[in-house]
Amino acid sequence: MQYFIQQLINGLTLGSIYGLIAIGYTMVYGIIGMINFAHGDIFMVGAFVALIVFLILGALFYSVPVVIALLIMMVVSMLLVSLYNWVIEKAAYRPLRGSFRLAPLITAIGMSIALSNFVQVTQGPRNKPIPPMISKVYDVYGISISLKQIVIVLVTAILLAIFWYVVNKTALGRAQRACEQDQKMAALLGVNVDRTISITFIIGASLAAVAGTLFLMYYGVVVFSDGFVPGVKAFTAAVLGGIGSIPGAVIGGLAIGFIESIWSAYFSIDYKDVAAFSILAIVLIFLPSGILGRPEVEKV
Repeated sequence: MQYFIQQLINGLTLGSIYGLIAIGYTMVYGIIGMINFAHGDIFMVGAFVALIVFLILGALFYSVPVVIALLIMMVVSMLLVSLYNWVIEKAAYRPLRGSFRLAPLITAIGMSIALSNFVQVTQGPRNKPIPPMISKVYDVYGISISLKQIVIVLVTAILLAIFWYVVNKTALGRAQRACEQDQKMAALLGVNVDRTISITFIIGASLAAVAGTLFLMYYGVVVFSDGFVPGVKAFTAAVLGGIGSIPGAVIGGLAIGFIESIWSAYFSIDYKDVAAFSILAIVLIFLPSGILGRPEVEKV
């Protein structure tokens, strides 16, 4: 039982990171009906920005408290990555918003490749490790819970609570929900659709940047190709939870994290990805819209 609970804790940690990334996928799809396949690479860029900030802090200051260093890494990563995603939306996606549906998809794949190659050229193809930022581990009735895991879960919970409040209780959230339902009608009612979509991209990138920072802190290493696999799994989590549903993205992320952790513990770790995608296929057979997804209604 202790071993099983240990794997649940590991799955909760991993699922929290997937959930943060998945929200970006589901927000963009919910508003403009597009899958931003560059979002995984936005997450990777966020991890690299956090790495660079960490190295700069280490070079300029003899000693910086871990809490302050982590906070600075998150804030700088959120700012720069949000700027990246805002530029991508404005330059690559907005001009194609009214075109046929495959054009934005192809552009998103192209932006993903461009970001990955840009980081490979500027930062090199090798793994970039950092010294352990947090090494404290607590033993609770034979279950090991690291301080890193606690930080990841707490940061995720706080951000999700803030984001829930923004979406459900603010004017921005009402504008986002209005654009999700009908962009033309929202524009007629005075909603600035372009600005709302841009802010949505910025919020999604900010959450991905935080996920990248937490990923770097947890694993202590990052490489230019790290955007692909976590990005695909986060997209899988969004589809599993119900693409377009923010709570569904979180539930899907946690589900993928639990599946990977439990499968790796009791079965072959080589097939953990197969298990995750197999569960996705099984769920979609019985729930084609995902766990919390709503079936699309054809308007006439």
